[in-house]
Amino acid sequence: MSGGPYWRAGVVQSVAPPGTTDLGPGYLDPALLPVRSLARAYARALDEFGPAALTYGENRGPAPLREALAARAGTGPDHVLVTAGASQGLHLVAGTLTRPGDVVLAEPLSYDYGLRVLTDRELRIQAVESDADGPVPGALTATARRIRRGGERVAFAYLIPTYRNPTGVTVPAGRRRALVAEAADAGVPIVEDDAYAGLRYDGPPEPPSLHALAGRRGVVRLGTFAKTLAPGLRLGWIEAEPRLVRRFATAGWADSGGGFNHLAALAVATLLAGGGYDRHLAWLRGELRARRDAFAGALGVAAPHGGFFVWLPAPDGDGAALRERAAAAGVSVADGRRFGAAGAGAVRAAFSFHPPHQLADAGARLAAARTAPARLDVASTSD
Repeated sequence: MSGGPYWRAGVVQSVAPPGTTDLGPGYLDPALLPVRSLARAYARALDEFGPAALTYGENRGPAPLREALAARAGTGPDHVLVTAGASQGLHLVAGTLTRPGDVVLAEPLSYDYGLRVLTDRELRIQAVESDADGPVPGALTATARRIRRGGERVAFAYLIPTYRNPTGVTVPAGRRRALVAEAADAGVPIVEDDAYAGLRYDGPPEPPSLHALAGRRGVVRLGTFAKTLAPGLRLGWIEAEPRLVRRFATAGWADSGGGFNHLAALAVATLLAGGGYDRHLAWLRGELRARRDAFAGALGVAAPHGGFFVWLPAPDGDGAALRERAAAAGVSVADGRRFGAAGAGAVRAAFSFHPPHQLADAGARLAAARTAPARLDVASTSD
């Protein structure tokens, strides 16, 4: 990975070996991170709020950001809690709404680190039958009933309906409506991880969120600025019923330290208020579209309509072997097994981190790795 003299081990989370194009992590290209815009936003926040920007913040997060987020969602600020990103929001929800041993329903292929947040809370993950459009009708109900008959408690369903990590699939509007109705009938709350909302490049318009379709009841929606602005902000939000927001915000962590990342929240609020965030997002979509087109075109696969990822099944069904051949060609991809047992025959590749010319080269090398013959296992064929 490149990105200037400070893009090195000990400063950033992951650095690839020299000579490797790393398509594993879902990071933004350093060239896409709005350093100057954010510097101005922090300066404006400090000028406008003075010492109040540097003290403990309101437990739910500062009103300017909550009001801006609520207006964009068509709801009120009492429905919004500012978090330190979607993962921290998921950790907060799990810690508040579950107890060890509870079961969380998820799609067979899901965000691996999200699942780890849940298993770290001693929750058991149960896959729900799904197809190309998401959980199949009736599957959530049938799975919940089976678990309850066994004496276990279903805490919630963890779903990623928009440009899902890892597959890039978006659940269509009709399936979403059926899903929220089924979940309500089955008494299964939904936690909607919407990290990639807003990153549509073409294709059908993004459907309404599950949270919106459910009438803001029975669904907790997780949002983040990590994918549309900068992950180093550690800034996101929860949309939920006001009673849940109050419950989250009256916990010990909030009374002790106030809202999360108070200064960052005020800085981003100034970007939203002044239109800078929307201008950046429009520009970012164009940049990511160019990267997606370069990569998918060289790879010779259908381009996803949004998000960061291409899900790539191995022609011979052996994802591990494809990953090895890709590595030999200087391209690192994510092992499909990270995202569930159903991913054993595939790999995930991110097109978000590198410029188009490098992605075109990596796509061509990865395409060649896909078509390369499988390595002969001499031991298994010898007399």
